[in-house]
Amino acid sequence: MDKLEKAPKEVLVDIVKLAQKREMKGSNGGWKEFLTVYDKKVGVSLSDPARRSPEALLAFLNTFTNVDDLKFFDKVAEKHFSNEHIEKKTDKLSPEQELVYKTVGHPQYAQSYSFPSYEEGWVTTKERKKAKANRSNEMVAIDCEMVLCEDGTDALVRVCVVDRELKVKLDELVKPDKPVADYKTNITGVTAKDLEHVTCSLEDIQGSMRKLLSRGTILIGHSLNNDLQVLKIDHSRVIDTSLVFKYWSGSNFRRPSLNDLCKSVLGYELRKEGAPHDCLEDARAAMKLVLAKIEAGVDKNLPWKQNDVVETDSMKLLCHRIPIGIPREKLLEIIPGEFTIEVKDNKKGKGDKYSALAVFKNKEEADKVYDSLKGHEVKDSAGRPQKLVSFKLESGLCGRLYVRKIVHIVQVASSKRAAEEDEEVPGQHKNKKLKTDETTIELKKETVVVCERCEGYLKEIESLKKKLSERDQEISTLHKIIVSQARKQSGI
Repeated sequence: MDKLEKAPKEVLVDIVKLAQKREMKGSNGGWKEFLTVYDKKVGVSLSDPARRSPEALLAFLNTFTNVDDLKFFDKVAEKHFSNEHIEKKTDKLSPEQELVYKTVGHPQYAQSYSFPSYEEGWVTTKERKKAKANRSNEMVAIDCEMVLCEDGTDALVRVCVVDRELKVKLDELVKPDKPVADYKTNITGVTAKDLEHVTCSLEDIQGSMRKLLSRGTILIGHSLNNDLQVLKIDHSRVIDTSLVFKYWSGSNFRRPSLNDLCKSVLGYELRKEGAPHDCLEDARAAMKLVLAKIEAGVDKNLPWKQNDVVETDSMKLLCHRIPIGIPREKLLEIIPGEFTIEVKDNKKGKGDKYSALAVFKNKEEADKVYDSLKGHEVKDSAGRPQKLVSFKLESGLCGRLYVRKIVHIVQVASSKRAAEEDEEVPGQHKNKKLKTDETTIELKKETVVVCERCEGYLKEIESLKKKLSERDQEISTLHKIIVSQARKQSGI
């Protein structure tokens, strides 16, 4: 526990979260049970580890005495410390090495790659003592298929490895060493009959992998931690394509699927929806992605491909930053063509603008309408083209909104801060600096939009005031008539 005493808060937070995920319990139970004892006043009402003090986190971790639990905590801390060491490295690196460091430098790396490699049956590859061996640019890519065992764990059933030239280095079916509950054939493509005469074991595969990785070879994979977990191999020189590529979909950054990246970066669909995985092709796809990134330049954003959008998305236009005072039906007056409207949920539940999708009959119609829109074409924060469309309705309301096609963009996570954008923590606001004149111009444009929208609202208010004034006059006149009639009747 000495490492934990000196560990920064973010390391302690990661360890506590992993302890929760693994349902680990100390002398006072799990994390929430511990809080009811440690902090009787607040208790579990503040259970997010990130919102607790380092002293509280450390107090929880100090309730653990099991040797394996302590080893696991040390393993997580070790991953964080190796992360910090890599970030401080200033020597010139090859593109392959830079991608390794971007993987290890990702904020989700420590959580994903803290394996219980101290347990029996695990293999830990040793780093070469010679510095040159640790600078190897040799790479192999791997993909594994797993089945569900009766004890609830996963077991390896197939493994494929390819080299830089996409040649097969390993392609084996593996006999699970535990009873299988579900072969997940619709995903793995493997049936019980396929394994009837298979004798290859997990230990055999581990031996083969030792040889492939013995010279400091870099191991590539997509969500590679899942493959290493089922292989029970702890290897430090890795490139995880789900961590080094940032994927913009809709309005959010997220970790991409392998199929998403193939469509966006390589321009082809890896598999149709619902089709079984092809272990060998998945390994080749991971290698192709890394090679494409190396060729383009590690620190350069890969261009998006319009053809990568699925058909159902390509027939839509995204209308966003719509003033909240503009009903969805009014979009039919602003955007030409025949389409239906799908209003997108406002996740924040507030604000003075909203987004909607204009859904056309086909991609050609959507493209035609976008091209016909009158408006200044600009780029959004992710570099996608969109049009700033001005409008004025019959009611007098005027304003602007943005319209763009549905496209996906892939970027490389070039820094820890950039990677942290993948998961935004609710309740926290990021400090954004105005780094370019273009950003300042965009903000000015937004100000104009707001001003014009406000002007429209003021006109609408003035119109309503005028109508109310006229109505008041009518009521006053009617009141006088009633009073006059009442007097006449009383005088009769």
